[in-house]
Amino acid sequence: MASLFWGRTRKDKQNELDAADEVLTQRAGRALVEADERLRLTTDELGFAVAELGESATADLRDAVESVRPHLSEAFRLHQLNTDSVPDTPQELRERNARIVQLADWAQDLLNSRTSELEAAVTKVRAAPAVVESVRAQANRIRTQIPHAHETVTRLRLRYTQEAVQQVAANASEAEQLLSFAEHSLDVAARRRDSGNTAASTVALEAATEGTRRSATLAEAVESYEIEALRAESTLAAVVADSRSDLLAVRSVPATLEVTAAASALEAALAALPAPGQLSDPFTNLSRLREANTALDLAVDTARDRASRPIPTPSQLGHAIDDAERQVAVARDVIAGHRGYIGADARTRLAEAERTLTEVARYGSGEDAREQAFGLARRAAALGGEALELARRDIDGGHNQSWGRGDDGYSGRGAQGGFGFGGLGGRGRSNDLGGLVGGVLGGMVLGEIFEDFFD
Repeated sequence: MASLFWGRTRKDKQNELDAADEVLTQRAGRALVEADERLRLTTDELGFAVAELGESATADLRDAVESVRPHLSEAFRLHQLNTDSVPDTPQELRERNARIVQLADWAQDLLNSRTSELEAAVTKVRAAPAVVESVRAQANRIRTQIPHAHETVTRLRLRYTQEAVQQVAANASEAEQLLSFAEHSLDVAARRRDSGNTAASTVALEAATEGTRRSATLAEAVESYEIEALRAESTLAAVVADSRSDLLAVRSVPATLEVTAAASALEAALAALPAPGQLSDPFTNLSRLREANTALDLAVDTARDRASRPIPTPSQLGHAIDDAERQVAVARDVIAGHRGYIGADARTRLAEAERTLTEVARYGSGEDAREQAFGLARRAAALGGEALELARRDIDGGHNQSWGRGDDGYSGRGAQGGFGFGGLGGRGRSNDLGGLVGGVLGGMVLGEIFEDFFD
């Protein structure tokens, strides 16, 4: 049974190998036929391409044909060895067929690539007569537009400054020169095509096409510029009217330095506009006036926003800073005197309060600076109060844990109801706490007064 099993396995494998060899043999035969036929067809196409494009343009295809011939000859020789009367081993047949497929596929790929490269050129050459007629018709149309472009430039010079017209002043002349060059190139393209020089004909036709396109662009740009200049003038008139209205309305706005400066700049921009009948540059005038008008709008919006929020006086700022300093000082003293009880939260609040308080001094005396400094002072005071409250909780919690043990020198809460703030100024604990709390409450009340004022 074992020998029968292994016998079947070897037989199955041999059958699979024989089947694969048969497929490879058939593939090699088809590939050889297809490659030979492709070579014959390409040789014929090369003849037509040379007639249309010339020797130079078809050199790469000719080189490809010459390169393929010896490789296909090798493939045919290998196929002959497979079919002669000399016995061959399966391995020899397999290697020859694989080589045939390789050579045939390479030949097909090379010929297809080089032929595809010429297709666009052949198509362009065949379409050249129609392209010439199309470009010539376009050139004739542009020729009729150039006088109008000259007239438009002359009209622009009478209305606008030299600087304003400069970008299109030479357009009509340049368009005319380009068009003459394009028309000459069309004639050259036709003569070269008739003489069989298709390569030179193609180059001349491409130059004519590009020259005609650029000429049309230049001529049309003159007309477009005149339209845009008239639109700019119309928009400028509207902006002038709006600017004058804004200058009247600005009288009801708080006269801040920014508003005053912006209004003066807008008045100067209006005064700089040319009088009716004078040469002008509508684009530059419109840009300058819009910039000044926008700056005034921004200054007015800022002034109105500021007017809706009362700005603290220097005196109010001073009181806020004093309150913050007092709050921070009280919290600092309490935390320093009871470091063993104070946790991270109270210390963090104190550090942030001190940092915020130092930022207050960085601001100047302007209204915006004073407003920001006032906000920082209020924040520093609030943080100082939070630090003191957190410290008080930490101290109370520490005393409760050590109640009656005598390890901190206290035997419990005194009759006065104090919190254990001993040793400050030689006063009793309740008096110390009362003084501290009084200072804190005083600061908190003052802070609430400021909050009510600005909320």
